[in-house]
Amino acid sequence: MESDYERIEKAILFLQDHVYDQPGLEEVAEYLHLSPYHFQRLFKRWAGITPKRFLQFLTLDYAKQLLGENRNNLETAYRTGLSSPSRLHDLFVAFDAVTPGEYKALGSGLEILYGVHSSPFGSCLVALTERGLCALSFVDAAGPQAALDSLHRQWPKAVLKESPGRTEWVIRRVFEPLQQDDRSPIPLLLKGTNFQIKVWEALLSIPMGSLTSYQELARAIGNPTASRAVGSAVGTNPIAYLIPCHRVIRSSGAFGNYRYGTVRKKAILLWEQAQLQQAH
Repeated sequence: MESDYERIEKAILFLQDHVYDQPGLEEVAEYLHLSPYHFQRLFKRWAGITPKRFLQFLTLDYAKQLLGENRNNLETAYRTGLSSPSRLHDLFVAFDAVTPGEYKALGSGLEILYGVHSSPFGSCLVALTERGLCALSFVDAAGPQAALDSLHRQWPKAVLKESPGRTEWVIRRVFEPLQQDDRSPIPLLLKGTNFQIKVWEALLSIPMGSLTSYQELARAIGNPTASRAVGSAVGTNPIAYLIPCHRVIRSSGAFGNYRYGTVRKKAILLWEQAQLQQAH
């Protein structure tokens, strides 16, 4: 049986392919083999808003508008550390980067607990160390093996242990923040070069509902000519969603690539916009 997210993906793909036809609710519902009533219920259950309101976020003009509204804000946020638990819907994190010695040790002596869990955007693999979350990656239809292989490449000498009961709390904290009373920081353990860590830290300054471009991100970290290198660092972000690399798009307003697929990137951005719409 298809999950809500799998149907949402199909709807977004259909709308992408028929963007100039502007298909109505009935046409999209028919493509998904659902009645208009059940399609409406699906959207309300997944996003919390109606399809009509949801689909306005797909337009290039809307993405450009968000980019324009947030231009020049990222650098200020990065410099002053505005990522805090007081910001609406934001998840407060505290990160710890491995030392150069630990980086070279490749995870030797480290135990990593992992589990595969459901999320609003499909299954995801969560990996935890005693010092914090070290990986969160979305799993494709083929299963979690590719995500596990990536985790092993990142920490080749670590001991990996499947323990979904120990990792489940991460999913609740990350994807159900308004239902959680705990506002303590979510600890992250990051393994990367100094440049990568700097880019990932800047990503944490992008609030929910905001977008930035690769050029703006490069400018924020004080290296305005490094947009290509910034793009590469964004692509290697080990902690999806929580370090919000999905909030970086092209300066043209095009959504651009995403490690877990451009459709999932659109779905995440649209879902976030819907959550903010509900809050106002």
